Formats: sequence, C-alpha cells, structure tokens
Amino acid sequence: MAGPKLFEPVRVGSLELANRIVVAPMCQYSAQNGCMNDWHLIHLGGLALSGAGLLTIEATAVLPEGRISYGDVGLWDGVTEAALRRTLDGVRAWSDTPIAIQLAHAGRKASHEVPWKGGQLIPSNVENGWLTEAPSATPYAPGTESPTALDKDGLRRVREAFAAAARRAARLGIDAVQLHAAHGYLLHQFLSPLANQREDEYGGSLENRLRFPLEVFDAVREAFTNGPVTIRVSGSDWAPGGWDVEQTIALAQALETRGCDAVHVSSGGLTPDQKIPVHPGYQVPLARAVKAATRLPVVAVGLITGFEQAEQIVATGDADMIALARTILYDPRWPWHAAAHLGARVRAPNQYLRCQPRAYKDLFNV
Repeated sequence: MAGPKLFEPVRVGSLELANRIVVAPMCQYSAQNGCMNDWHLIHLGGLALSGAGLLTIEATAVLPEGRISYGDVGLWDGVTEAALRRTLDGVRAWSDTPIAIQLAHAGRKASHEVPWKGGQLIPSNVENGWLTEAPSATPYAPGTESPTALDKDGLRRVREAFAAAARRAARLGIDAVQLHAAHGYLLHQFLSPLANQREDEYGGSLENRLRFPLEVFDAVREAFTNGPVTIRVSGSDWAPGGWDVEQTIALAQALETRGCDAVHVSSGGLTPDQKIPVHPGYQVPLARAVKAATRLPVVAVGLITGFEQAEQIVATGDADMIALARTILYDPRWPWHAAAHLGARVRAPNQYLRCQPRAYKDLFNV
C-alpha cells in the first residue's frame, strides 16, 4: 500500500525536499536595525528540527524603508548579512533542513508598530516611523499618511535592492528565494488596481501592472544562482474591482516562462475593505486554479491544521505542497504528529530519537 502523499519527496527546481510540508515565513518583529539576534536563532533552530521539508525565513526587507515595522529583519548591507549568517550558522550546525528566505518590501504598509503594541501605522514624524513608498500616493487606510509614489529612479533603486539582497542570500548559502508579492505589500500593490493608480507603463492595464513585479523577478532570478526562485502571491484581494484569481493565473503563466520554480498562493492584505470568507482551507481553491493553469509546483496555505486535511490537499492534486504558519508555531512538532497519524516516517535529530512513542516504533526510522 502506498504511503501518504504528504510525506513523498517533491522537487522544486533543483531542490529536492524530503516531504511536502513547508514552514511558511512568519515575521517575528524582533530584529534590531534589521539584524537578527538570539530570538531568531531559537525560533528558526526549533523549526529546523520540526521534520518539515523546507523552512522559510520571515519577510526580509531589501531596504530599511521596506520594513513592515522597526523590528523587521533586513538583508540590505554587510551588517544585516553578518547577523543573518550568525543565525544560519547556528541552525545549520544541528539541522540539514533546506532553508529559503522571503525577500520583501512593504511599500505603503511599512512603518507600523509591532503587533503586540497595536500594529498601527507610525507617522513619519514620530519615533520609529518613516515616510513610506508605493506605486501611487494612495494610503492603505483613510486618514493615514500618504506614501510617496515611486518615480523611475525609485523603481530602479528598489529593483536593484532586491537583486542585491538575492546576491547576499546566495553568499549565505541559502537554498531558495521567495519573492513576497502578497498580503498588500509593495509588489502586490503594483499588481492590484486598487493600489496602483499610475498612468505610466507601470499602471492601468494588466500587462502594465505586471511589469514591475516581473522586472523584480527577472533581476532576482539573475542574481540568485544557488537554486529555486519562487513567489508568494495573494490569489484575491477579496474586494470589488481588485486583484483576483484570473489575474493571478496570468501572473503565474508569465512567471513560468521566466523560470519561476513554484508559486505559493495566499490571499488578501491589500485593503482594509476586504471581505474574506474565512474557513478551513479557504485559500485552497485559489491554489487549485493556479495549479490547473500552469505546470508550476503550487503551495497551498491558510487554516490548514488537520493531518487528514493536509493529506487530502496534496493527494487530490489541489496543490503540490502545504505551508504551515500559526499551526506550526502552536505545534512545532506538527510534521512528527502528522507522520504518526498517517503512518509515515520522518527524520528527527539523534538527541530526540529516544522520545519515539511505543505506539509508533518506526516513526523515526528514516
């Protein structure tokens, strides 16, 4: 009898993953001037021992002004690169789990307070705040400070910053790069007509709104030589007149011709007017639509908590992989527990082998 699909190997570009469980990028808002510290070593070190096939580092800003908050991780200079190297060295000393990094720019959703202090926009004239940048001078929420619309020099600067961060990621030996084009951040802002009000070649038609994200992808794909370059997208703005699944498919098809290695399909985040029909697996239909229209490996995410639920998503072909975020923060051994429940096997560090339950005597026999 065949084993569970969730624990079959899968290839993403040149990278072979031991199973189809991805640890999604999850912001910790705990960096200092963009630099990782001991919290990130503890956090990522624990997740690297989870048994997942791939670990993704949180949204990592390519410029200081591209951070969501003053606590965001960055990769824009030698200092932030050295801090990230220290964390990676500590994790890799004890785990061979492949590690990806999500490169990001928050655009008009930058300059926010950390979530546990309210998460509100910090005006540029207040401590820990700065003036944000976006495709257009349209604020995320009414009554908040308007961003500066990026001019051609600004577009070039951001594009080059993504490429420079990708080169730094390659120097660090990171296994894969993911571009963040979801959740209302800068690249998503260019894609959505609700945020992109430009009247030049970067705004208006779908072809024009795709232009800058595709330019950034091309620059990163050229700069990152270690392995796969993937993208995270919002499959829908969940708002009238916004970005939707049909446009997402057009983006995915354009990326496929440019050498993209996988698409991670999330949703929302572009507008406070969004109406999201939240329920378990609510984003899976978006992933299924992208998978049906391309040959790209697709990652599904969003309220995936159950072992049978995850297995069904990949076994039915709705997606090739599933990603866990809050679920794996709550249960960092979720892949172990899923393997035990589904009758699969998973790797565990030597130091933990003796914790194997008597009821699952072959669980760690990989």
